[in-house]
Amino acid sequence: MKATLKDVAAEAGVTVTTVSRVLNNRGPISEKTRRKVYDAINKLDYRPNEAARSLGKKRTNVIGVIVPSIANPFFSELVNHLEAYAFSKGYHIELCNSYHEEYKEKEYLSLLQENRVAGIIISSRTEDIGKYLTDRLPVVSFERIINETTAAVTCDNYEGGKLATEHLLHCGCKHLAAFQIKSGVPMSADKRIDAFRDTCKANGIEFKIFQATESQFQSMRFQDFSMEILKKQKGIDGFFIPGDVAAIQFITACQKCGIRVPDEIQVVGFDDISMATWVHPQLTTIHQPIEQMSKIAVNTIIDFDPNSFIPLQSVLPVSLIERESTRSLT
Repeated sequence: MKATLKDVAAEAGVTVTTVSRVLNNRGPISEKTRRKVYDAINKLDYRPNEAARSLGKKRTNVIGVIVPSIANPFFSELVNHLEAYAFSKGYHIELCNSYHEEYKEKEYLSLLQENRVAGIIISSRTEDIGKYLTDRLPVVSFERIINETTAAVTCDNYEGGKLATEHLLHCGCKHLAAFQIKSGVPMSADKRIDAFRDTCKANGIEFKIFQATESQFQSMRFQDFSMEILKKQKGIDGFFIPGDVAAIQFITACQKCGIRVPDEIQVVGFDDISMATWVHPQLTTIHQPIEQMSKIAVNTIIDFDPNSFIPLQSVLPVSLIERESTRSLT
């Protein structure tokens, strides 16, 4: 027999009202009580009827999440933080993997809106995505400012690029280079290379910027691309690579080309994903506060009030994490 709300309350030793409050994330509930209710739900295999629950409040306790590629470790960590925090607040996520396809992003947006999700968190690469967003529910853009009417959460990409470049200079590098992603869509991450260029010019440093396609940068093909650059370009002693997945592949490319990191070339990445400590030498990188950014995105959706919603665009600070792929002179 299917478990009921009353069964869950009896198993947890609380009232039906308390169970309802936990499921709907309403009212002050202690973590101990919340855990007892969820333990009872798991034991009894209780499945709340989301459709019925949504009738009164016109939306479910589900948050839609659209990312370009769950295979990318950055987005895997992002989804992990989003799910954990959403669950702690009584919400669940519905994950949509767009594979960088515009038509999939648009189709997922339509599907999530039809399913009356509580809101949508999206990391979009689609140029005209703003036309497909609705004001009927909150949408939070991750690491991209779509328009002034859409909430967004980003890190301070310009400051991160500046910190990375200044660190390479502080480590004694004289000839710098960076990779720029050609995505065709203005992204917040573009400011990383803007800062690299500005900082080099301000310090009178010779530099080069190599163009990479987004498919090269986001996939595991960046290693081969890096090897082509390393074989053709000589004399560069410091690279800023604005993404850890690519930076890790670049270090591997250096090793395959017989180039020692950091003795011959020093490398700084961006994001500070877990994999940054798995590579040898460990990657010096810019820490992006993904966990804090995830909490802001989820809270923006939970706190949504259509009568007073102001689409805030939050910019969070970054910091330099110095590891083994650079060698400080002090």
